[in-house]
Amino acid sequence: MRRLFVIMAALLIATVWSLLTADDASWVWATTEGDVEGPDESAEATVAPLVAVVNRVYLVIMVLATALGTLFLTIAGVRWLVAGGEPGAIDGAKRALSGVAFGYGIAVLATVLMAILEWILAAGEAGGGE
Repeated sequence: MRRLFVIMAALLIATVWSLLTADDASWVWATTEGDVEGPDESAEATVAPLVAVVNRVYLVIMVLATALGTLFLTIAGVRWLVAGGEPGAIDGAKRALSGVAFGYGIAVLATVLMAILEWILAAGEAGGGE
């Protein structure tokens, strides 16, 4: 079982590394068009590339988390199916399923928190209610 986790961790690291360092990974990183002009430039235009990078990194992390969660959900389901009525194996499968549910809950909570953060930042851009 430990070997399976080591292999999955290595695959995850290799996937993230290839996504972030590949030549065609331009969709991950925001690009700036032209030079930064100086203090006369609006704050929204200055922060836009940073926001784009954060959103894209968030997207990559959520896709990887969803893929890994689905993989672990499948593994836990197979463990339950092959348990054969053995209480210890069924308990291990139940713990794995609860871990997957906890992970999916964190992913949903992260999505909600990102939406709230974007809402708060959008209110600040609109002038803060003045």
